[in-house]
Amino acid sequence: MAIDTTTEVKAIARYVRMSPHKVRRVLDQIRGRSYREALIILEFMPYRACEPVLKVLRSAAANAEHNEGLSRAELLVSQAFADQGPSLKRFRPRAQGRAYQIRKPTCHITITVAPGTAAE
Repeated sequence: MAIDTTTEVKAIARYVRMSPHKVRRVLDQIRGRSYREALIILEFMPYRACEPVLKVLRSAAANAEHNEGLSRAELLVSQAFADQGPSLKRFRPRAQGRAYQIRKPTCHITITVAPGTAAE
């Protein structure tokens, strides 16, 4: 079976306890970049969302290397998105016996890598 050039390999982290809005801010920075460039960017960004995104990116690269035999040096981040997961619903006690609902959001982070030239 020949390796075709349109091979895309993905990794998904599901139910990450973080708002998808905050994760997208980080994903927008690495989309379309080379794997190495994305690693460097994630390493030095000051956001808490970088940690799970970095984990998913490394997982996608490992999947590409192990399952498809691709080199990490030639990988590009072709897709990166965060979908909304189910929200955890909690209640905060308020004055006079009332309760306010608090929604703790979760998200699903998906990163797809594909072989390409690192100069792009």
